[in-house]
Amino acid sequence: MTASDFQTHLMNLQPNMLSFAVSLTKDYEDARDLVQDTTLKALASQHLFTDNVNFKGWVLTIMRNIFINQYRIASHLSTVHDDTDDAYLLNIAHDLTAESPEDLYSTSEITRAIQELEPMYRIPFVMLVSGYKYDEIASEMNLPAGTVKSRVYYVRQQLQQRFADNRL
Repeated sequence: MTASDFQTHLMNLQPNMLSFAVSLTKDYEDARDLVQDTTLKALASQHLFTDNVNFKGWVLTIMRNIFINQYRIASHLSTVHDDTDDAYLLNIAHDLTAESPEDLYSTSEITRAIQELEPMYRIPFVMLVSGYKYDEIASEMNLPAGTVKSRVYYVRQQLQQRFADNRL
């Protein structure tokens, strides 16, 4: 199969890949990320594909393996190992030595800082914190998802800078 044919077959398979990814991840945004990772991996592994193999099966196997590897990594990272003799520490929700913004600043200070932002930045940030997903915010505000992500990133940077300055 030529490189051009390979890419054409891969692009035609995108809807099937997305359906399979949604069935694995149960989340549309994670599924889109998985499809993108699979597409990149398939393109990088193009030289390993042989013509006598089912192309769709080959690509979906790559996707399944990527999903399994990501799941294993995520579950490993979320596992907490406590080697202390004090077993009661296992029920504590967070690290006692870590300072969270809520510990350092009052809720009113954080809320005031958010309210002082321009609406074009504040609204997407507040919606994200309230539990909306990027694509939901984008459709609600009639903006591209990338614009929403950029604005949320900008707000995070502004808040970090503001509260870092106050801490000194």
